[in-house]
Amino acid sequence: MQFGSKISREHLMLTTLPAMFNRSTNKYADKRCQWYQPDFSKPHELASYTYGQVRVKVQDLACGLMSLGLKPQDRVAIMSPNCPQWLWADFSILCSAAVTVPLYPSFSIQEMTFIINDSGSKYLYVKDNAGIEKILKSMSDMPLLEKVIVFDDEAQLPDERFIHLKSLMEMGRKYAAKNRSQYIKSSESCNLWDIATIVYTSGTTGNPKGVVHTHYTFMSSAMGDIINFFRGNYYFEPGDINLCFLPLSHTYERQCGQMLSLATGQTIAYAQSPATVLRDLQIFNPHWFCCVPRIFERIYVAMRDSASASPEAQAAFEKAMAIGEKVMAYHSDDEGFLDLSLDKDFAQGLPEDLARDYERAQRTVFAKVRSLLGKNFVYANSASASLPVHLFKAFAAMGIRVTEGYGLTETMNAVSKNIMGATLPGSIGRCKVTCEMKLAEDGEILVRGDNLFVGYWNNPQADAEAFTEDGFFHTGDIAVPIYNSTYQDYWYKIVDRKKMIMVLDTGKNVPRAKVESRFTIAHYVEAVCAVADDRKFVGAIVVPKFAAVIDQLAKEGITFDESQFVRQDGVIVKVGDDLVKHPAVRALIDKDIEAANKELEEYEQIKKYIISPRAFSLDLDEMTPTLKLKARNIINNFKDAVEEMYR
Repeated sequence: MQFGSKISREHLMLTTLPAMFNRSTNKYADKRCQWYQPDFSKPHELASYTYGQVRVKVQDLACGLMSLGLKPQDRVAIMSPNCPQWLWADFSILCSAAVTVPLYPSFSIQEMTFIINDSGSKYLYVKDNAGIEKILKSMSDMPLLEKVIVFDDEAQLPDERFIHLKSLMEMGRKYAAKNRSQYIKSSESCNLWDIATIVYTSGTTGNPKGVVHTHYTFMSSAMGDIINFFRGNYYFEPGDINLCFLPLSHTYERQCGQMLSLATGQTIAYAQSPATVLRDLQIFNPHWFCCVPRIFERIYVAMRDSASASPEAQAAFEKAMAIGEKVMAYHSDDEGFLDLSLDKDFAQGLPEDLARDYERAQRTVFAKVRSLLGKNFVYANSASASLPVHLFKAFAAMGIRVTEGYGLTETMNAVSKNIMGATLPGSIGRCKVTCEMKLAEDGEILVRGDNLFVGYWNNPQADAEAFTEDGFFHTGDIAVPIYNSTYQDYWYKIVDRKKMIMVLDTGKNVPRAKVESRFTIAHYVEAVCAVADDRKFVGAIVVPKFAAVIDQLAKEGITFDESQFVRQDGVIVKVGDDLVKHPAVRALIDKDIEAANKELEEYEQIKKYIISPRAFSLDLDEMTPTLKLKARNIINNFKDAVEEMYR
């Protein structure tokens, strides 16, 4: 990755996704495209595929699909966790001029069945036996589904409706031998206005809505991102490494991570899961990655804890952070903007004493904590939810560049983004060139532009509710504008979401995000779901940082029944009642609650709380795939305990 303008004509041309794929796999044929861990039990043993090898696999699969009878604009679904085959499946569909329908593996059987039926998907890619078992539970309820293709060639196939990926490739090679130009014909037959993908959003009520994007809207968003990099005076180099760990079923990782990497000849490195990010950063040493605030919180806590092994080390870390914050404040302009350009040396121009202190902090503290991101790290994207200002400033103080943006599935990700040369902490940046933003009278962000979806699949009522008469999309997010006199443009700050205002029985409005975001870098609290609607005070359901709590109490000689612990990807996600009900645990949580309450108005403060014995779960529909909490579902799952809390 480098700074300076290096954008070629091809990056500014609106093409279809197959055209972009064919161009990149030809241009970068010998470069590494995908890098992964074949066996997660041996995470340091890696394998890879070049762009040329990926092109062959996609061509074989596309021809295999066509041999099954796939026609242009037919729908094909993918339900798999991240892996190299996800990309092959996606482009085998797109290069057949068909439509990709991504499904989260965490979707319930009911949601999966609805999406496959509603989209009319004829074929479905799954990863392994887990996907097969899920499909079998409702296959009889999906009459249009003809064939299930399984990535894992060792998986046991129950009947002829299932086929291994390897077998489909063999069918594709035989088909291609008889139809030599069919792959090129199909991939070149797409036009910009053909549907490329239908992405179903997981709502808190009702069935998911299918967001329809064309090749034009998809690639307009990608082009806007590239122009945004130009605005910020930085650019990707072929061979740079992007760490992929957010779900590819979501547009954020799929477009901002995977597609952007493909278009610019980068390596896509696949983490095992979001839970293993800190380990995988050390293994793959990426230059950049897409991330969400909840994972940034984990990264910061890991940095803080690694630098605070003793009281003396903790004091040194806190002193270094205070120095770093002074440096960032010194470099901020009068309007609060910070220049994070890659060629910016924060040590330059400082007063002598501050420069000396900052050099010492860099050498003794910051260089060590930054090493947790890997030796190549340059910057990271943040989206999906607001990155708390204090967390952004903490990273900036350590010399870690994070750029925050804002978008939705309906807008194919970012409609606004901070640029390296002008980042406003706590803001979502300025509007991208491919769209326009305005604020309604109540402050709601309204969006219109080339990257905006064309409608909801089979849902004209939702279409009618989503748009204004002049074609602007209702985002549901409330923002305020901040003017930048240097760029003579507006940056925006999200202040709340229309549907996330809780109302006490006194009539007081309590912003959910304001309460819950107070715990982003708490010592002993992992997550908080606030409760307030129609209640006399704010309560909360609290998930502790189980490992941190257990370690601290072990130092005090307090032990627990470890047979009750449940681990997932090496992380404790459930404990026994003996831990949750121990007074010493509540005493630790009390400290974090008290610290958070000091930053809230009296009526916003948490008065009572429940300690959950388990982490909030995707499987229980308590989080979205990008780890945002589904408050209604969480409160319903804990309803008995919540009612007891208010008695």
